[in-house]
Amino acid sequence: MLRTWPRSILLLLIAGLLCLPVLSVLLFALQGSAQSTQILLEMASTVLPDYAWTSLALCLLVGLGVTAVGLGTATAVSLFEFRGRRFFEWALLLPLAMPAYVVAYAYTDFLQFSGPLQSALRQHLGLQGRVLPEVRSLGGAAVVFTLALYPYVYLLTRAALSERASQLMEAARLLGAPLSRRIRVIALPMARPAIAAGVALALMETLADYGVSSYFGIQTFTAGIYKAWLAMDDRVAAGQLAGCLLLVVLSLLALERHARRRLRFSQAKPDRGDVSSARPAPLAGPGLTLAWLVCGLPVLLGFVLPVLFMLRPLLAEPSELPWTRFIDWSLNSLKLGAISALLAVALALTLAFLQRQRPDRLSRLVCGLVGLGYAVPGAVVVVGLLLPFGWLQQHWPASQAGYWLSATVLGLVLAYLVRFSSVALQTVQSGYARIPPSLDESARLLGVRGWGLLRRVHAPLLRRSSAAALLLVFVDVMKELPTTLVLRPFNSDTLAVVAYQLARDERLGEAALPSLALVLVGLGPVLLLSRTLRRQGD
Repeated sequence: MLRTWPRSILLLLIAGLLCLPVLSVLLFALQGSAQSTQILLEMASTVLPDYAWTSLALCLLVGLGVTAVGLGTATAVSLFEFRGRRFFEWALLLPLAMPAYVVAYAYTDFLQFSGPLQSALRQHLGLQGRVLPEVRSLGGAAVVFTLALYPYVYLLTRAALSERASQLMEAARLLGAPLSRRIRVIALPMARPAIAAGVALALMETLADYGVSSYFGIQTFTAGIYKAWLAMDDRVAAGQLAGCLLLVVLSLLALERHARRRLRFSQAKPDRGDVSSARPAPLAGPGLTLAWLVCGLPVLLGFVLPVLFMLRPLLAEPSELPWTRFIDWSLNSLKLGAISALLAVALALTLAFLQRQRPDRLSRLVCGLVGLGYAVPGAVVVVGLLLPFGWLQQHWPASQAGYWLSATVLGLVLAYLVRFSSVALQTVQSGYARIPPSLDESARLLGVRGWGLLRRVHAPLLRRSSAAALLLVFVDVMKELPTTLVLRPFNSDTLAVVAYQLARDERLGEAALPSLALVLVGLGPVLLLSRTLRRQGD
């Protein structure tokens, strides 16, 4: 066993490091100084209502959208049997590979006033002026987020319905209940906790977004934080806005965890003898066409068309694209992704091992705090790092805290660890769940103790989980925009930052190259997830 004091100190150091941004934002928002109170009152009478109303309206529209699309697709592939169902089961996950801001760039390039669609309509139909509504609007942003984030609801709802819904619906059919009543009375109530959890995750991603809201000119909390810090140079206002956003996200996180606890009632596995009597209802004719539309449109609109829209400028003028600089951007992204992924997996292995050795209250608390990181928006992490490092630079210039945070990759990697260590930790913990505790006892009887148990026994058994954690963190770092945009060192642009900057400058054709690279990278975790779900289904 590991010694108590070194173990406790190590856990507290990891927790303090990864929770520093959240703690600094909360302390700053709650300190109640005269200056911060005055700033908050001024924002409450000027920009804060606009930020709150826009964020609320966007969340309502996205919540309705992801619920409708996610529930419809999950119901189709879980409760019905039709030609192409096996294809749609994994194809519906493809929009997870598309960052929301990439979807926004693709549709803006194709649907804007000077885009190919409106130009062709004006030319062939003789129309004048704008033909289609403005893409860069609150409604357009809601559609983009819906297409990019509905897989959260689809995944959780599909898991909830696949466990017991088909068995109970078959029993209701034998009792004479029509199909519409079986779906309304049995399937929907069983899926309600999963829908709530998926919607909460989608809304957290919506509130954390900066690329879409900034590009579309929507005044959300995240856009307001960056405007206050970068444009107005007002760290007090940025800290207050970050505190408000953090409280909203923590409320959504509490809702998501409460909904997940209610999912336990549907986790029972079906009996082998009941499989034949619980087959999904077959579809044919109009029902089959409707199922194809319900499952095909999200894949078409959320993945296929954006990829085609981005391929158009690449194939039209490939020689004018910045291929040389693209290599530099890719190398910067790969370097940051590799460093952050390795450190995140190392931290995850350490925390999971310490908790397994002694699952006391301290280890559970630290793992729970680390698990909050993924829910914290990148804007909050940035402000939470700039505030303490700025205070340290002001009161202790010899520390050069500002230099280490903004002129090196240290601050950027630290921000990545705060956000994505939870992804690695959950993946490693799932691998540990498959290692029986009796194996540890056998190793101790053979003289393997302490950290040697992790190195010689656990690490070989956790290779797949560690590799999956590396891949997931690597892809998340590659796609991360808000944190990288502010904390990146000079002349260290990444694919995500360059795609945003080129799109902001209306160079959407050039933005297609880094955007497509991000999509290709994002396909890795999607295929891994699809393979895992297929194995569980079999």
